[in-house]
Amino acid sequence: MARRKDKLSLGAFLLFTGHHVAAWRSKDASDSQTLQDFVQFARLAEDAKFDAVFLADQVGVKIDRLNAASRKAHTGVYPFEPLTLLSALSVVTSRIGLVATVSTSYNEPFNVARQFASLDRLSGGRAGWNLVTSTDASAALNFNQDGLIPHADRYARAEEFADVVNGLWDSWEEGAFLRDRADGRYFDPAKLHVLDHRGRHFKVRGPLNIPPAPQGRPVVVQAGSSEPGKALAARTAEAIFTAQQTLGDAVAFYADVKGRLAKFGRRPDDLKILPGVFPVVGETESEAKEKFDYLQSLISPEVGLDLLATFLGTTEILNADPNGPVPALKETEGGKSRQALLVDLARREGLSLRDLYLRIAGARGHWQVVGTPSQIADQLEERFENYGADGFNIMAPTLPTGLEDFIRLVVPELRRRGLFREEYEGRTLRDHLGLRRPQRRKPAAVAAE
Repeated sequence: MARRKDKLSLGAFLLFTGHHVAAWRSKDASDSQTLQDFVQFARLAEDAKFDAVFLADQVGVKIDRLNAASRKAHTGVYPFEPLTLLSALSVVTSRIGLVATVSTSYNEPFNVARQFASLDRLSGGRAGWNLVTSTDASAALNFNQDGLIPHADRYARAEEFADVVNGLWDSWEEGAFLRDRADGRYFDPAKLHVLDHRGRHFKVRGPLNIPPAPQGRPVVVQAGSSEPGKALAARTAEAIFTAQQTLGDAVAFYADVKGRLAKFGRRPDDLKILPGVFPVVGETESEAKEKFDYLQSLISPEVGLDLLATFLGTTEILNADPNGPVPALKETEGGKSRQALLVDLARREGLSLRDLYLRIAGARGHWQVVGTPSQIADQLEERFENYGADGFNIMAPTLPTGLEDFIRLVVPELRRRGLFREEYEGRTLRDHLGLRRPQRRKPAAVAAE
């Protein structure tokens, strides 16, 4: 196989104390509750020339499970709302991309389009929207719902939501705002386009009341690997945050999603596949293993079972024997792809509930690698060169230490192999990811039912 000519992308997924479920108990983790903590993390990633920082979000608190999970890393409590935090970080960084998670289930398209267009202007073209449909039933209770919106309905809403947002971002053509003082002409009406969308879920006239984004449109990232998720990504997304455990699964997913793009008039390079990876790196194998074992020792059984309950979409296992097998489960209305991934892993390797929660306590179903800089670089290179990924979203075990270790030890090894940039070559998130500037388009209206 010919060596790839492009370089891989790296994102820094910032989950305040770190991604390991017991990170907050670690001696290596900061409290990560202040703006200055996140300024430190973002500048670490920017100094290392990462493509972007990435923030998750959750809009519900599992109050019915707080006592049982009182030692859990978090129960939906985040120190900051992502867009607010990234707006602050845009002032203290200059090149790194800024990607925030916002749900299509509990927001309105006009607000989302306006917020990300504003962030793109504040940051000089560095904004990205991670589109999710939300799998947490506790969140639904905060938004006029009695329970989780069914999976199919969430994705139908998300399809229309994405079309409306993109249509709003295309409200104004480049050069629409003349600001001609002599003629008294502020804008050119011929370059204004009113969306006037009327669909099943939304009625949005438009136009967006913000000038065009510096990078044409903010970059759209999609998180989800179910069949509806892949269909949505192939049509609308420009990057996918996904999870695969094996090289074979990663290569198959990559080929599947990239193969769907031509149907929508898109090229393979119009969509970047960026799986999550949880790296524990040490100068030696024994040091890496010692770091990982230390974190694993901090997990209590009730925390482990609660973590599984979240990703398997059932509370039935909260009082189960941790040494017992993963029981037969009904298909969830939550995260279908993650439930299937974990059940398949448990069945394939004969894992008990305890084995399974220990396997996902760091990466939560994403790829986990433990080893020396060379060993970790070998594995990242293998997935990249075999077209199982275009890059990776780095999920540091603890912050800031885990991110510092990866940057200090693994990034130089990736550069030595010619896999990662030495310097930024552009100024926008699209530049970093190698994405084309989008052509202005008006999405087809979705017929009302």
